[in-house]
Amino acid sequence: MDDLQYGTRNKRGDWAPNRPVETAPLFVFPPRLMAILKWLPHYFLPWNVIFAASAVAYWAWVIPTINTMQTFAIGWIAWLYAVNAICVFFFYGAFELHLYVLKRQENRFKYNGKFPAEQKSKAFWFESQSVDNILRTFLSGVTVWTAVEVAMLWAYANGYAPWLSFTENPWTLAVVALVVPIIHEFHFFCIHRLIHTPFLYKRVHSVHHNSVNPSPWSSLSMHPVEHLLYFGTAFYHLILPSNPILMLYQLHYAGFGAIPGHVGFDKVEIGEDKLIDSHAYAHYLHHKYFEVNYGDALIPLDKWFGTWHDGSPEGEARMQERYRKRKEKLAARKARVEFGGTAQ
Repeated sequence: MDDLQYGTRNKRGDWAPNRPVETAPLFVFPPRLMAILKWLPHYFLPWNVIFAASAVAYWAWVIPTINTMQTFAIGWIAWLYAVNAICVFFFYGAFELHLYVLKRQENRFKYNGKFPAEQKSKAFWFESQSVDNILRTFLSGVTVWTAVEVAMLWAYANGYAPWLSFTENPWTLAVVALVVPIIHEFHFFCIHRLIHTPFLYKRVHSVHHNSVNPSPWSSLSMHPVEHLLYFGTAFYHLILPSNPILMLYQLHYAGFGAIPGHVGFDKVEIGEDKLIDSHAYAHYLHHKYFEVNYGDALIPLDKWFGTWHDGSPEGEARMQERYRKRKEKLAARKARVEFGGTAQ
């Protein structure tokens, strides 16, 4: 498949889409009904349907009985960790195998023309991004994911979280299900801005940003504190009129949903003529430039706060202008401090 029909490749081999990234038309005023209707299928397909279906499957075949979950016990907790680990291994591993090990589409649609395995770095354990990312995913990521899952299921089983039934409250739960991605986006933007503050960035978030050229295993390669903040999105269901299945959907949207943003490819080739959009470009630009695109463009929070980069020359110019103003402000502050010290 010719990826140059959809984008351009520079001399370094980096690929970029022809069209700038667009935010979802949900929060535009006045409302654009036709734009929303045209965009709506992309809200569900393919990713959100997959994450919602996985939550239903968990509830049907994985989650223990209510009586079992009323008491913390190593048996059912270990069972949930094992299932989470196996699902992450196969889901994440499928993308890694297809795109990075077998390289079935070579570097077609790949934002960064190089592959992580080609670059050793002391920033990673064993100087390998893949080994580092995999270890952090299972040692911390799946562990914290399971801990949050266990805590929430225990809360439901003991009546500490509002549990609505689908038969009695179908419309309320339908609305909650529809806003699960919006909850995630709001939460992710807030905690992401928080961990980009100098103190937390240096001690916490820099672990994730070591993967400047992200791959599937980079998705959950984080510091344990960031894992707790990230999976904390499930705790909204302690106060929302919700249901354990929707809480699991919220968790899976975070856990499995981290893959599209870090897959490193704009499109994944399925067979000879089918493509699945990853919608990863906005987050790839965040890994590349660090201080743009703290959200994922579902809610235009970055536009509202002036940190949006759509990948266009205009977006690049806005980013550089923001950097220039910040440098001027820091220089002026330094000059005032030095002047004050000299005056004394």
